[in-house]
Amino acid sequence: MLTYLLAENAEGGGWTSYIWIIVLLVLLVAFFVWSFLSQRKKQKAYAEQINAVKPGCKIKTIGGIVGEVVEVNDADGTFVLKTGDSEGNYSYMRFDKQAIYQTIEAPAETKEEAPAEAKEEVPAEEAKEDAPVEEKKDESEDK
Repeated sequence: MLTYLLAENAEGGGWTSYIWIIVLLVLLVAFFVWSFLSQRKKQKAYAEQINAVKPGCKIKTIGGIVGEVVEVNDADGTFVLKTGDSEGNYSYMRFDKQAIYQTIEAPAETKEEAPAEAKEEVPAEEAKEDAPVEEKKDESEDK
């Protein structure tokens, strides 16, 4: 049956089968290009994550060990991880930077805080209104 269909296509207008083959090839090439670009994007994000590790960061390794980075050696591509319990029993382990699975928390000094100007300031009039109310409460408690 398949040979009959192929023979029929070859006799009358075989160019339509070439169009379908070309469309399939274009779709296949588009899929590979999309896959390549998304993989490259993931690799770039992972490299940025690894390079952002500084002392004080809390991370999780690919082995599941969670701890705080104490030292980073960029020349060797390693870091020292401090793990332990709340009783002060700490262990220090050296890992390759490629062992980082997840950054849990950045150090406090790199976290951006809201600028002082952006914080809401209480107008002087409202502050004055609040102050006598508090004084009145204090006086009523003494009686």
